[in-house]
Amino acid sequence: MIETASYSTQTQSSAESSSSSTSVIPRDVLHKYEVENNSNNLSVETILRSKINEAVVENEAFYVVDLGAVVRKHQEWTAHLPRVKPFYAIKCNPDTAIIKLLASLGTNFDCASKAEIQQILGCGVSPDRIIYANPCKMKSHIEYAKASNVELMTFDNSHELIKISENYRNAKLLLRIITDDSKSVCRFSTKFGAPLDTTYGLLKLAKDLNLNVCGVSFHVGSGCMSADSFVSAIRSAHRVFKEAEELGLTFNMLDLGGGWPGSNNERIDFRVIANAIRPVIDDLFPAEIEVIAEPGRFFVFESHTLAVNVFAKRTVQEPTTGDKHFLYYVNDGVYQSFNCILFDHYTPTASVLIPGEDNTQYKSTIFGPTCDSMDCIGKDISLPELHVGDWLYFKNMGAYSVAAASPFNGFKSHPTTFYMY
Repeated sequence: MIETASYSTQTQSSAESSSSSTSVIPRDVLHKYEVENNSNNLSVETILRSKINEAVVENEAFYVVDLGAVVRKHQEWTAHLPRVKPFYAIKCNPDTAIIKLLASLGTNFDCASKAEIQQILGCGVSPDRIIYANPCKMKSHIEYAKASNVELMTFDNSHELIKISENYRNAKLLLRIITDDSKSVCRFSTKFGAPLDTTYGLLKLAKDLNLNVCGVSFHVGSGCMSADSFVSAIRSAHRVFKEAEELGLTFNMLDLGGGWPGSNNERIDFRVIANAIRPVIDDLFPAEIEVIAEPGRFFVFESHTLAVNVFAKRTVQEPTTGDKHFLYYVNDGVYQSFNCILFDHYTPTASVLIPGEDNTQYKSTIFGPTCDSMDCIGKDISLPELHVGDWLYFKNMGAYSVAAASPFNGFKSHPTTFYMY
């Protein structure tokens, strides 16, 4: 059982309105991760500067993680989609402190492999709070899910149905359908999802195999930029529910999948999506239908700020204009936290932590530490002249960053992490 302790946290907006919110944080997270209480509402820049002076060894890159930001996103979800139970997609960021915090708040979990299931179970989470949301699973991983009593899982093709019938007949299955993900940053329908002209046949096969298909799932693609994509997918799911009725199957679950934005400052606002889909869900699906979703970046995108150190510098003279162009080399790159540039199509924004007196802007390129020329964080961006030993920082680095980091070229894959709330 996860122990919790009460604490209070304030968002910037709530501080401005002199209101506060109260939530819970696991005691073991408080102690194990030495979580610091930011009761004075210090800015992240102030916190970063204090860590440089007090705690950072050899100018290593480091994260400041605001667990309060995770709590506030959970509050936002429950306020705008109270009917929809979130299952956090841990592939986005498998930080154990965040997982235990979300578990204490009542969030469930979306896992895609044996190792992810093991991690969630190892955090003391009950197996009935897990969805094995990988439509194409290894046999040994299905067997592990069965042995661990993880019953809920997805499928999208006949071969997977037969595999499940041979290895886990008592599983509770959701049929994942294909969606229009053309408005998403990362499109998934080329890899997963049953075309709508195949769903009736798949449901009939499941019935013939005596398998328990209990609902429909979909995924509109990671980083979806259109509320209409969610609405359209929900209507498609309703069509499959009707097909199940024709076959005498009883469905009781709708899974809205992922694709939820991590910030309301992006091109799409979570509240816009929530306002668009709430009436559609309530109109098409009666109250007895359980509705879940698989948000990932929604919970963690804004929680992480990364500080990197400039350890080398080159000055390049533009041959035609004579203008100076600076090349900077920092101690985290695309093989570490900034893999999100390649895999998640993210464009991080560099800010100078301790600005100098001269703010003249120069064309600048920032490279990571490895010997690969692809290890480039930002090319031809505008920055004041920096010097070896200066620090840059990047906000909104919580999604698809540490999750895929590697120790390529012998460099540290995961920066030191400091936790705040």
